[in-house]
Amino acid sequence: MEKLVIEGGKPLSGTIRIHGAKNAALPVLAASIMAEGTHTIENVPDLLDIHVMLDILRALGCRAELKGDRVTVDTSPVHSSHIPEELMSQMRSSVFLMGPLLARFGKVQIYQPGGCAIGERKINLHLQGLQALGAVVEESGHTIVCWAKRLKGADIVLDLPSVGATENIMMAASMAEGITTIYNAAREPEIVDLQNYLIRMGAKMIGAGTDTITIEGVPELKAASYRVIPDRIVTGTIMMATAATKGNVTMENVNPAHLTSVIHALKRAGIQVTSDDDIINVTCHTRPKAVERVVTAPHPGFPTDLQPQMMVLLSLAEGISIIKETIFDGRFKHVDELSRMGADISTDLNSAFIRGVPRLYGATVESTDLRAGAALVIAGLAAHGTTVVEQVHHIDRGYDRIELMLGQLGARISRYSAVPRKSILS
Repeated sequence: MEKLVIEGGKPLSGTIRIHGAKNAALPVLAASIMAEGTHTIENVPDLLDIHVMLDILRALGCRAELKGDRVTVDTSPVHSSHIPEELMSQMRSSVFLMGPLLARFGKVQIYQPGGCAIGERKINLHLQGLQALGAVVEESGHTIVCWAKRLKGADIVLDLPSVGATENIMMAASMAEGITTIYNAAREPEIVDLQNYLIRMGAKMIGAGTDTITIEGVPELKAASYRVIPDRIVTGTIMMATAATKGNVTMENVNPAHLTSVIHALKRAGIQVTSDDDIINVTCHTRPKAVERVVTAPHPGFPTDLQPQMMVLLSLAEGISIIKETIFDGRFKHVDELSRMGADISTDLNSAFIRGVPRLYGATVESTDLRAGAALVIAGLAAHGTTVVEQVHHIDRGYDRIELMLGQLGARISRYSAVPRKSILS
């Protein structure tokens, strides 16, 4: 297992280019399977989840290759609609392939997906949406088989504005017969990005970015080239790391409009944030101020994927802050680890009460999931002394070599592999 060793206390400073969005690239890669031919997807981050998705595409018969930030996928040789259980168990986003495979082949076999343990995340909304389009769903243990002779458009009302369910329905409906309207659709920027890619492939749809998306099905789609949006969660992570370390960082290749709620929260904490076109600058020279209440919510609300990072910043603020988590029921696992570093945080159901302390102290902590791991890295950067973050593979799912990224900004952070010693008798 690998670990990160961080020498804290040094302000981040400099300029950094933000890589492409994992949560945009994954559904785009899944959608490519609907159109036979060679697709070129650019601005793709080199992440563990991306490699798992490429492995799944290869298992289905695609030829897929990542070079630099460009993925080339040839979907012509696809010969299977059965996603291997071993690969599905590694990444929840593998569920995105349900809609595309069903649309192209009329059948898909999957297993309950894996991913971070951050609370209950059932895929019932995905299945209900596909059933509304005419699919038959058969479940046996962990195996799920969906099939349909012909998908047909329908009016679909989501109980919750689920990002994944919205995207799966969009992809399946793009090749269904007739018109589909999704009500209470998710509004995240990644939804808009997927719509733009599908339109590039020849789909007919409008409304992404609002709560109502209308799709007119077409008989076939064509291969296309596309460039995915920058990663707003990575951007927000760097913003909070800058503020926590009292630094000054400029981020390039970003979209400030995707981070309105985050910018507002940071400004409430007394952080200086300026933006222009595709650039954001964060400057902080004093201790942050407490924020009375931060509530996670679907876009355009405060992202749940930035809640742990914001908690680190507020743990260093002057005063008492409250964070309410409304998206996932298991997303406070980082609290115990932050407490080991001197944070004063108590929780009650889905609310965290944070009494700011003047400083955090280095400790050995464990990353329990992707964003919790990023938060612990921020805590280590701001802390006095040395912090060791274990279970780094979680962090690698969403950040392209986070130690190199932060090293560009002056962070003292290194990655080490825990290699067992060989026996002298071997």
